[in-house]
Amino acid sequence: MALIAETARDLLYPPACCHCGVSIAGHGGLCPSCWTGMRFIERPYCEVLGTPFAYEEGEGAVSPEAMAEPPVFDRLRSVALHDGPARQLVHQLKYRDRTDLAPMMARWMVRSAATELAACDAVIAVPLHRTRLLSRRFNQSAELARHVARLADRPFLAATLVRSKRTQRQVGLSATARETNVRGAFRVPEGMAETVLGRRLVLVDDVYTTGATVSAAARVLKRAGAADVTVLTFARALSGLI
Repeated sequence: MALIAETARDLLYPPACCHCGVSIAGHGGLCPSCWTGMRFIERPYCEVLGTPFAYEEGEGAVSPEAMAEPPVFDRLRSVALHDGPARQLVHQLKYRDRTDLAPMMARWMVRSAATELAACDAVIAVPLHRTRLLSRRFNQSAELARHVARLADRPFLAATLVRSKRTQRQVGLSATARETNVRGAFRVPEGMAETVLGRRLVLVDDVYTTGATVSAAARVLKRAGAADVTVLTFARALSGLI
């Protein structure tokens, strides 16, 4: 029956590349051209910020940026650089309601943070303010986090972190303005502290740009007693290798 259902689905909705729409062999993938356009972040990279190195720096190497300004969170992992097909996938999910892309994107995210997910206690998403959630109808970070948690067989804590202050959109703001914009924006609701205390958490967002949003969220989780916070995003804005 499952085979018949899959055949019927393929007839009604032929498999197509999730980026450009050309025909491919199966659902939930990219065509060869779009696949080669993905700039995946692979080792070697900074163990803290996940910034790609131009050459092998040795096991456990940390970038000068991470040493000069250690982040609030413990480490960052991302699937790909935020350009080409990766950028378009993020935009389609976020602005065109393409929630069907989330499972595929989450699979890559699980691969990128396999070690961290295996060691974590739960997965959390960067939340939207309730008014923005009403207008947008869904939280793209929560969609990714939900699938990441399912694939990694970890709890998804949907109510542990909330956005209590409506902020401006971060797009177009300077790094300093982004930090000011999200200052005090997040909180752990009363009665939810026990879901954070002593826990190793993976905090999911769609894109890492300056890190202002995830840093503000991670700071709140740390203050609530989180033992370890890994930030996991699908894309990472970066000018080049270091």
